Amino acid sequence: MVERFVESVVFYSRWLLAPFFVGLALGLLLLLVSFVNEYIHFLWSPGVFHSKETTLFILELIDLTLIASLVAMVTIAGYENFVSKIDFKDKIERPDWMGKVDFASLKLKVISALVAISSIELLKVFLNSGYYDEQEILWRVIIHSVFVVSGLLFALTEKFMPHK
Repeated sequence: MVERFVESVVFYSRWLLAPFFVGLALGLLLLLVSFVNEYIHFLWSPGVFHSKETTLFILELIDLTLIASLVAMVTIAGYENFVSKIDFKDKIERPDWMGKVDFASLKLKVISALVAISSIELLKVFLNSGYYDEQEILWRVIIHSVFVVSGLLFALTEKFMPHK
């Protein structure tokens, strides 16, 4: 009887994760506000017709979009993997990956997104290299390299792990 109670508590404790996923979903709203703010700021800036500033602006939008996509994927896949399957009664369009992303593939998608985001940040630094000293650029390259190597190690680990 005690064992059954403990197992029930452990099993249903997964619902304690739900507020975290709701918080992540609300974080998307903050990213949207930031995205719109970037647009407004850029359109009112004098650099709107300069290619370098436009490139940096677009890289910032790509960065925000990648982060938002990562948050959405982690929110949905995490909820489905750890809390409950999302069961739609209506025939609505679902992304192909929904219900198919397990923890291992979610890990790979997260590290891949981090590498992409880090690449964009590094490209922005190179385009604005005059604003950074060599030491800071070096550290950013080292950190990006760590992300790349980590991603490769995760991918190799996943490739050689036995799958059911």
